[in-house]
Amino acid sequence: MDLIIESGRDVPNRHPPFYFPGDDLFAAARPRALPIGNLTSQFWANCYLNPLDQFIKRELQCPGYLRYVDDFLLFADDRRTLWRWKAEIAEFLVGLRLRLHDQESTVYPVTNGIPFLGFRVYPDRRRLKRRNGVAFARRFRALRQAVAAGEITPEQLYQSVQGWLAHAAHGDTQGLRRALVSAHPIPRSPL
Repeated sequence: MDLIIESGRDVPNRHPPFYFPGDDLFAAARPRALPIGNLTSQFWANCYLNPLDQFIKRELQCPGYLRYVDDFLLFADDRRTLWRWKAEIAEFLVGLRLRLHDQESTVYPVTNGIPFLGFRVYPDRRRLKRRNGVAFARRFRALRQAVAAGEITPEQLYQSVQGWLAHAAHGDTQGLRRALVSAHPIPRSPL
């Protein structure tokens, strides 16, 4: 555990240091990041954020709450309740030495769609964010070029594409997935 946590020491952090109550001047030098994508990230998020889950369900008594790693949504019938909960959650997170991203944590009517995990979630559908489809199309092109140049194997291309397709399949993306990969067939895994 110490090795994994220590591996985040040199991870660049795009956010300026934040001082919590009781911090001294040396707080700016404290490491503030973990490597994203580490296999333990989900596990540690569940351990560390369990108090937040309990607070939201038991103290706030939020009837609709979901969280994946550090992204979470709360649902209520009125926006005043949601703004109050946001303030209470921000205060609670200080005790965990965490804070909300102000620009990303706001109140949306569900009819407008809620951005979550690379999708825009509506009451009746999930749409992949356009930039995610565009980014995949670019990455797919680069991966095909890397196979042609012998830099990666067809199996590596196949695995990368299958990972993205599995993610995109969580939304209403059948047409998009078909369009992106039908123009360039993906070699099947030999396994």
